[in-house]
Order: sequence, then structure tokens, then C-alpha cells
Amino acid sequence: MKTIRGKTDAKVVLGGAAVGVMPEALLRFTGADWVVLGDGEIVFPKVLDMLSKNRMPIDIAGVAWIEDTGFRINTGFGDRFSDNGLVPDFHRWINLPAYLTRFSPVPIQTKLGCHFKCVYCTYRKIEGQDYRLCDPQTIGEEIMDLEKRGLRDVEFVDNVFNSPYDHAIALCDTIAKVRTNVRLQTVELNPYFMDDNLIGAMEQAGFVGIGITVESAADPVLDRLKKGFTASDVFKASDIIQNHRIPCLWVFMFGGPGETEDTVQETLRFAEKCISKRDVALFMIGIRIYPGTELENIARTEGVLNLSPLEMLEPVFYLSPSVNHEWLLKKVYNSMATHMNFINPNAISLPFLPAINFVGYWLGVKPPLWKNTRYIRRGLKWLGMDL
Repeated sequence: MKTIRGKTDAKVVLGGAAVGVMPEALLRFTGADWVVLGDGEIVFPKVLDMLSKNRMPIDIAGVAWIEDTGFRINTGFGDRFSDNGLVPDFHRWINLPAYLTRFSPVPIQTKLGCHFKCVYCTYRKIEGQDYRLCDPQTIGEEIMDLEKRGLRDVEFVDNVFNSPYDHAIALCDTIAKVRTNVRLQTVELNPYFMDDNLIGAMEQAGFVGIGITVESAADPVLDRLKKGFTASDVFKASDIIQNHRIPCLWVFMFGGPGETEDTVQETLRFAEKCISKRDVALFMIGIRIYPGTELENIARTEGVLNLSPLEMLEPVFYLSPSVNHEWLLKKVYNSMATHMNFINPNAISLPFLPAINFVGYWLGVKPPLWKNTRYIRRGLKWLGMDL
């Protein structure tokens, strides 16, 4: 912002998912003029039209700003973006050779909106609670176009890929008929909507990696997180994964509401017994608290959080008062020490990870890189790096 202000007096408009979560805090932190909420494809052109006429866009739904009387926001979005053909010409914006050496796939959304009510999540606030589905045929055509441009790794970044179930099946069937050589991924599967038919359809479509965001394998925690599925669904998903060949990344978050020493050990037992060596478990400790979520209310009620929403740009995490942090760290690290396919977020921030990506790319290693976790960890351990 200092650089921009030093070169132009143009109005600065912020957009993106983050401002949908913390618009006032980001306006005050950056000193920007306006914030676009909701669907930027609808709101931003209206803002530009008003600014080009030297008029203030204060009557446009989906705009926020700060004036002398304080923070102002116009909600009640009347229009929602639902068009297809959302993949841009990446060659215009990205150094593609450099991008590809980092094992970075092209992100595609097949829908907007979320029906789920997870206590920590912001998707409903950003995208709305009603599904807006993209046409599977159009998505298939976009993937074909990406392949022609040399972009053969695609990740579906929907908040939940397999809900609605029928839409996911239709998408997989459409892509399978196209017979592309694109490698597909998603790490946003919900265990409640999983069966052999779905994973079989994903195999036929060309998926080379999937992920299941279960957070926990203990019912008390899943219930308090309002995940919408139970521990039995988690175990059922494990059985289904074992029947197929796609590598799977399991994502867990320890320390949520309802977490105790018993539930921690219950989840670790599941990971150790039900996740095969070819698959990977990612363990995270603590859950970030975002303003306006139910987790914020829980944290304030329990005395875990006393900061104001404007002070939460720096990440603030919830950890169940019923779990000792040092004990939890020790339990997780002990499990990682004996299972080379278990990792935590520290692995993602290793300073030499870009070098591993670069070497792997030129050696012909195929994404996703995480499927090679146990080999990478063993190699680093052999080099004397205790991870």
C-alpha cells in the first residue's frame, strides 16, 4: 500500500475471500478506499462504473468502506455469479514454467456455496449457503483446453467436492468420456458422501490424489465441530479407500471443542491402524478462530479468547481447555516418529521444500508430491534431519 500510495492517487479496492471474513479490519490495516464483498464478478464492475463517473459507490450491495462516522457495509447481495467458463488464460498472469516446478496444480471450482455448518468455517459467509453448480460439460471442456496449453495438473478446490453427490458423479463421468491425460486432485472429500461408486468414478476420470478432511475420529469432537458425520463414517471411508488405488491424504485438527486426552488417543489409534502406508496423515494442532464464526463464540464463552475482532488479523487459535498443549504435542510427535507417512504443517514450510519440488519435477516425479511423504522423510532422516 505504501508503494501504491507513493506512485498514484487512484482509488484502491480490496477483494477476495479474506475481506469477506474481516472487511473492517483489513480496511483499517491497509488504508484502502473500498472493499468488495460477495461475488466480485458482479460487484466490482458496478464499483468501477461508479468510480469512472466520479461517484461514490455507497449504494451498491456488496461494498464496504470507512467514513468519518465509522465502518459502513452494504449487504443483501441481490445478484450472484453463476456463469460457467471460469478458467482464465493463465499464460497472461503467471510464469508457468516456474509455477509448474513447484508442483502447483491449476485450481478449479465446480460449485459455490456450502450447506454445512462447521463451527470454525467461513465458507457460508463468503459463498452463501445455497449451491450454485457449474455445468459438468463446461468444466470438462475447460480441462481439455488446459491440457492443450500444457497444464495437465488440476485440483478441484470446492469447499466439499462430493456434495452434492450426484454433481460429483456427473462431473467424473463427463471427464472420463473426454479421455484427457490430465491428472486430477482434490483434498476436500466428505466421508459421509463416500462410497465405492464415487471413488471408482474418480479413478475413471483420472484422479491421482484425493484428500479427506475428517478433523477427528472421535464422536464428541465431531459433534461439537458440527461436521455432519460420525466416527463410523470415518471408519467406513477408510474401508472404501483400502479398496482402491488412489493415494489419500487424511487431514486432522487436534484441539477443537470437546477434545480430551481420550479423544486425541482415539483419533491417533484410528490413524495408526486404519491409514495404510501408501497414504498420508496431516496432523494440525489448534483451530484458527475467525470473527463471526461459532467457534469465536465458543472461545469467548470458555475464556479462551478476549481479543476484539479487529485484533484478529494475526492468527488466533483455539485449543480445548481439556487438553494440555505439551502433552498433545508429545503424543502427535511420538506417532509421527514411528509412522513415516505422518506429517504436520511444519513439513509444508521446510526451507528446502522448493528445492525438493524442483528436483522432483525435473526427475519426472508426478504430483501430488505428498504421496511420496514416507520416502522423503526416510531420505531426510538418513541425512540426519529429525522431522
